Amino acid sequence: MAERDEDKLGGEVARALHAAEGTAKAWGLFFEGAGEGWARCSMIVRDDMLNGHGAAHGGMIFSLADTAFAWACNSRNVKTVAQHAAITFLSPVMSGEKLTAEAREDAAAGRSGVYSVRVSGEDGRAVAIFQGVSRSVGGAVIE
Repeated sequence: MAERDEDKLGGEVARALHAAEGTAKAWGLFFEGAGEGWARCSMIVRDDMLNGHGAAHGGMIFSLADTAFAWACNSRNVKTVAQHAAITFLSPVMSGEKLTAEAREDAAAGRSGVYSVRVSGEDGRAVAIFQGVSRSVGGAVIE
C-alpha cells in the first residue's frame, strides 16, 4: 500500500523535530514512525533514568510520551505546542526495558487538538496513559 502524502509529511516533520531535539539524543529516543495525527517513538530505560526505588523515573516516561505527542500534533507542518498534559502511571519499568509511546489524535478543532498516548512495555502491557491538549501557534515546522 502506498504511503499517503499526509503521512509522508507527518513523518518528515517528526524526523526534523527528532533531529533538532537535544533530549532525543541525550535519552536515546528512537523514531519509530509518524503520519498525519499519529506518531510512535521508543527508548530503552537506562540505569541513569531510574528513580530512588530502582524503577524508571516518571519524568522519563512522561518525556517519552510527550515526544510522541509533539510529533503527532505537529504532523500537519503547523508549529504546535502543548497547552495541557496529564499522565497516569500504571506499571513500573526496570532498567534495560524498551518502552514504546504511540500518540493518536482524538479530536481537533480550530487551533486546539486532543491526543492520547499509550506507553507500552516490551511485553505489551500498558505502562502509562498520557493525555495532551495542543495549541497551534502558526508557521511551518519545516520548509
